Amino acid sequence: QVQLVESGGGLVQAGGSLRLSCAASGIIFSNNGMGWYRQAPGKQRELVASMTSGGGSKYGDSVKGRFTISRDNAKNTVYLQLNSLKPEDTAVYYCNVHEFHSDFYYWGQGTQVTVRA
Repeated sequence: QVQLVESGGGLVQAGGSLRLSCAASGIIFSNNGMGWYRQAPGKQRELVASMTSGGGSKYGDSVKGRFTISRDNAKNTVYLQLNSLKPEDTAVYYCNVHEFHSDFYYWGQGTQVTVRA
């Protein structure tokens, strides 16, 4: 059974930083593609950052230069470092993994990030 558990969200002032974590069980991150998405109230879920099994990464335009995705294979955990946070970054952040052999996408439960102006 695949389970993704996010943590690290919270309330922060504009300009501050947070680090989100997503720990996986039942699936190996390094063998699959993964990503962080976010959804703000009244808006569609959007891709924030993604990482391939080979370690390549890409970012949404609104977070380039401020957010960094990384992975610890030993801990089977993926991270999202959020720097220079803005009020518009406020959203629920979700971890996602695309299991290649089944072509199925798994989601975590989400973690709330709130940025106060």
